[in-house]
Amino acid sequence: MSRARGPGAGPGRGWLLRLVIAFAFAQGAVSMARPAVSYRALALGADETAVGVIAGVYALLPLFAAVPLGRRTDHGRCAPLLPLGVVLISGGCALSGVVSSLPAMAAWSGVMGLGHLCFVIGAQSIVARQSAAAEQDRNFGHFTIGASLGQLGGPIAAGALISGGSGALGRTSSLALLVSAGVCAVALTSLWRIEHRRTPGAGPGAHKAAAKVPVTRILGARGVPAGIFISMAVLSSTDILTAYLPVVGEHRGIAPATVGLLLSLRAAATIACRLVMTPMLRLLGRTALLSTSCLLAGLLCAGMVLPVPVPVLAVMLAALGFCLGAGQPLSMTTVVQAAPAEARSTALALRLTGNRLGQAAAPAAAGLIAGTAGAAAPFALLGALLLVAAGLGLRGGRATRASSVPPEPTPARERDQADGASLADRSRS
Repeated sequence: MSRARGPGAGPGRGWLLRLVIAFAFAQGAVSMARPAVSYRALALGADETAVGVIAGVYALLPLFAAVPLGRRTDHGRCAPLLPLGVVLISGGCALSGVVSSLPAMAAWSGVMGLGHLCFVIGAQSIVARQSAAAEQDRNFGHFTIGASLGQLGGPIAAGALISGGSGALGRTSSLALLVSAGVCAVALTSLWRIEHRRTPGAGPGAHKAAAKVPVTRILGARGVPAGIFISMAVLSSTDILTAYLPVVGEHRGIAPATVGLLLSLRAAATIACRLVMTPMLRLLGRTALLSTSCLLAGLLCAGMVLPVPVPVLAVMLAALGFCLGAGQPLSMTTVVQAAPAEARSTALALRLTGNRLGQAAAPAAAGLIAGTAGAAAPFALLGALLLVAAGLGLRGGRATRASSVPPEPTPARERDQADGASLADRSRS
């Protein structure tokens, strides 16, 4: 006798494993290509400002495309976005490796960012549709393992291929970009039978319903702004940690190889967190896990300002990576369950828009702070952001529980009295 499944769940979970594998290759290619783009731009004569502009264009196109893509996914199938995303990422990587002008590199970097957005919106929407409500935390946690694996392996592969010795930076960075295009193309081998044909929200009548949900209503849904802010704070912390730990290491005399190992340790701890997400949710519940993980991550980020020895720093980074691992998948579930049912893909797209805004604004703010208060000062900013996220997570959880409590039934005697009074009023009239 087969066990009953939720309405959104299909037969088995093989689709989720294939999705995780595909995401690992796609994210690995992007994580490999982004530093390679910067190195190639430097080889073509770019200064720090030009490198920043090229990196910013990666987030620019998704800011304008996220909501239309989410609208389209709300009333259609999600699976076509996955191969489209792979093609755009692979094309952006390969062409960034062969062009010889900075404007062309910026343009293809934007194409790469658009492809990543297509893939992530399609993949997250599939997980939301094909997971029963009780399985969403677990499935989103497993889904984001693919991102962590890509973030772990991509920079290591890029570092192994790129070399600045003997003026070879242009050639080796180009090679890394071409290899990243091939790595992303491997994701196509796992994109078979990912989306079940009969999934809620994909019917022909959903288009009319989804088109009636304005963005203001989605953002006004209780829990959606909190989920977007938490996601933005966690992602900004990961990005700034990756960007500024080498700077801190340089000031404290920590070798680049050691810094690379520390960053890999952080990524591995994030994967470990997502592997044990289910038992932690059983033990603590989503609200407590989300708020506690953000609180501890905020304290650990603030503690990075202190000039601690390398072994202590390694322990702090491992704990920080573990705490940061919970924020992204749980914020996905928060947004999906808080948003109107007919606009969940659009809500996820708005969450990704917030992520891109954070990726653009947080490094700029961190640069200003680092320039005036020292290289470690941005970690104090991250600590403050994560503490605010912890408060929003706790408040959002309480609000969600309050809104989900059914009204108390009226006692029978009070109902009879009310009915009698209503009848008397009608007879007098």
